[in-house]
Amino acid sequence: MSIDQRVVPSPYVEFDRAAWARLRLTHPLSLTHDDLERLRGVGERLDLHEVEQVYLPLSRLLSFYVEGSDHLRLITSGFLGERPERTPFVIGIAGSVAVGKSTTARILRELMARWPQTPHVELVTTDGFLYPNAVLERQGILHRKGFPESYDQRALLRFVAAVKAGVGEVTAPVYSHLTYDIVPDERIVVRQPDVLIVEGLNVLQPPRVRADGRSGLAVSDFFDFSVYVDARLEHIREWYVERFLRLRKTAFTDPDSYFHRYAQLSDDDARATAERIWRTINEPNLRANVATTRGRATLVLTKGADHAVRLVRLRKL
Repeated sequence: MSIDQRVVPSPYVEFDRAAWARLRLTHPLSLTHDDLERLRGVGERLDLHEVEQVYLPLSRLLSFYVEGSDHLRLITSGFLGERPERTPFVIGIAGSVAVGKSTTARILRELMARWPQTPHVELVTTDGFLYPNAVLERQGILHRKGFPESYDQRALLRFVAAVKAGVGEVTAPVYSHLTYDIVPDERIVVRQPDVLIVEGLNVLQPPRVRADGRSGLAVSDFFDFSVYVDARLEHIREWYVERFLRLRKTAFTDPDSYFHRYAQLSDDDARATAERIWRTINEPNLRANVATTRGRATLVLTKGADHAVRLVRLRKL
């Protein structure tokens, strides 16, 4: 049998939801219904039962990874004869628009901050590293917002590298979903967290190949652990449309909203508009740039049609 005919073993071990939930053991759930309401995204069908069965075991696993990372750092520092210095444990969270990656990031931040060894957990989204709309318009790529080329990749790389290096204060731009743009002269400050969570569409992208054939650095090179939130394309498309219809009656009604023009659309026109945006922007980006990075994740959460996680795949060490 030739090598091409052999089945390549999967680098992942798979757990159905029940098997994964048992890994929580007896660790108590400290989140409340009020916490969940604050953390849940628009239209997200997430309850405390799912947090208990899916995200609590994941936060427990991550606490072990943090401890292991600290231990390895001590060993390495001793070997090199250096003074050991703790640096942040960095987690990347990727996935499509509307798949629920932002809620996953917020839930994990809340859970991990309640573990004694990681009380200081920061969450940064890559939206802040999008180029301002004026720049995207000048380059003729405003319609490709969310594609890799619409981000200031160098600035994002410098930010994550500085945090990972233990720099005392590192700042990042602020993005407004209301105005759909970077907020001028406003920055968030990250001060030596125990854990940094970086959430975004393209955070698992591999390094770019330079003109001379060499590869540069990628943001994912600084991750200690990564999560990809996955689902079937048709389910994500419907979730995106449902979210658009909800926002049309809520956030889009604000006169300052970039999308205020959609607030007065009829149900049929709103659905047609959402499906067009999905078909021409979000789906091509998902197929070409986002879904292709799924195999680079340490852990994959796969959701069913009801938005609930059904399968967990963990990369083997």
